[in-house]
Amino acid sequence: MSAKLLSPFHLREVKIRNRVWMAPMCQYMAVDGVANSWHQTHLISRAVGGVGLVMLEATAVTAQGRITPGCLGLWNETQEKALQPIVDEIRGQNATVGIQLAHAGRKASSHKPWNGGKGLLSDQGAWPTVSASPLAFSTDTSKPHELTRTEMDSITESFLKATERSVRAGFQIVELHMAHGYLLHQFLSPLSNQRTDEFGGSFENRSRFPLQVTKAIRQAWPQNLPLFVRLSVTDWAQEGWDLQQSLVLCQELKKIGVDLIDCSSGGLVPHAKIPAEPGYQVPFADRIRQDVQIPTAAVGLITTPHQIEDILLKNQADAVFLARELLRNPYFVLNAEPLFQNPGPTLWPDSYLRAKLTP
Repeated sequence: MSAKLLSPFHLREVKIRNRVWMAPMCQYMAVDGVANSWHQTHLISRAVGGVGLVMLEATAVTAQGRITPGCLGLWNETQEKALQPIVDEIRGQNATVGIQLAHAGRKASSHKPWNGGKGLLSDQGAWPTVSASPLAFSTDTSKPHELTRTEMDSITESFLKATERSVRAGFQIVELHMAHGYLLHQFLSPLSNQRTDEFGGSFENRSRFPLQVTKAIRQAWPQNLPLFVRLSVTDWAQEGWDLQQSLVLCQELKKIGVDLIDCSSGGLVPHAKIPAEPGYQVPFADRIRQDVQIPTAAVGLITTPHQIEDILLKNQADAVFLARELLRNPYFVLNAEPLFQNPGPTLWPDSYLRAKLTP
């Protein structure tokens, strides 16, 4: 049979060559937010390996919005220019390239994961953190400053400027990070947003700032190019953000002009009980796709070509983002191709054809 995972997917005027996509995965290897040879090798190797879309890691729109000192940034011209040759080479390998724009909020100013991930101390280069409310993520992180309306408008402007830089750098897709307990998610969830103004309390108020940022990005991003949102569909915690609220939010995102919801979960509170098992987040992509009538991507413990094919054939999602599996195997898609009878052109680079596997 011809594999659906190898079939193209169209959004606006962008044709993505297949439905196996590289998820945004923080590398914590940047210096002053600037991409380097590590990012070049890491990203381009997956494009050579056959994925349809290479999505760059969470890229901070301000220095204050970095998770760690090693996170990518896109708040200045130096960062923009460092990304351009990487973008050009990914596109030269016939892969689509996207960038995830983010602000870490109260989860910023932290050590790299392999150094423990705790909040930085003042003598370790810590910087002030911000959030919807002055509630720390954990006992190992600092108490954030509650954002004022003026500060929120400034952050919105930073997202807009980063979007404009993304256009100049040659990206074809922008994904807005609204998941994993970072700033916009902090506004959405009642567990982290205890404001009493127009940005707190009701669903309408808690979603106001994330929707404001989305509108700014959609207006700055070319109308012929797609806009994604990565969403934590549930906090996996009582009284927190959940599927029902996500369904309502996705309706609003669709009205703004968001083209696809990247369906993840968790990350807001350290005590969340996540039932992690193969494909455990796929039902979220399925439900949002069916109820909201918007394209979705599934992610989370998806590791085999046949698992992906099953998700796609059941119309549970329109595409699949792979994360750790692509760290283990950059050539996942090339190795998957011979498992299906696909009459289309091979994804294998000419220089690699002698090594192409056979069924």
